[in-house]
Amino acid sequence: MRILVVGSEGTVGQAAIFDLRKRHEIVSAGRNSGQHRVDVMDEASVAALFKACGAIDAVIVTTGHGHFGPVAEMTPSQYRKGIDDKLMGQINVALTAIRHVGDGGSITLTSGVTNRDHIRSGANAASVNGAIDEFVRAAAIEMPRDLRINSVSPGLLEASVKKYEGFFPGHAPVPAERVGLAYTKAVEGALNGQVIKVD
Repeated sequence: MRILVVGSEGTVGQAAIFDLRKRHEIVSAGRNSGQHRVDVMDEASVAALFKACGAIDAVIVTTGHGHFGPVAEMTPSQYRKGIDDKLMGQINVALTAIRHVGDGGSITLTSGVTNRDHIRSGANAASVNGAIDEFVRAAAIEMPRDLRINSVSPGLLEASVKKYEGFFPGHAPVPAERVGLAYTKAVEGALNGQVIKVD
């Protein structure tokens, strides 16, 4: 399979391809790295990416950032960061991918643990992750051409512990290998409309 991975150079992106790259051709894309450049918040940029990539059998999206901070101090513009970047960025790719991925292919988005195990300063991340998961569940019943769509919802990755120090008290970090297997399940398996949790 030719698998387009948007955000392939990031921590989650590297985990996503950990297992899949052993058997498949990975086509990498990102804002500042990878074989192709793309701004997922720009519909024209996303369309240009798919045109440049040619035939694709599966798409994985691991991009997007949200705002971490106390909800009582959060501004609407800070809240919109997660909406515009992680939520709409991933949905922009998914909606475009539906028209380009080959028959029987798959689309895999990435949410995260914060909408099912709430943390302080995580209201923005929780709502964005929840929206991604619900989009996947609802979109799955309308997918054409035997396409499938799922999301992977990883816990705090071992490689991200230092970056998010203090935000996830009591969370057991998950290894990249286990996260990678969740993406393998989404791409190579038969699931559709599922949120694959990695805790």
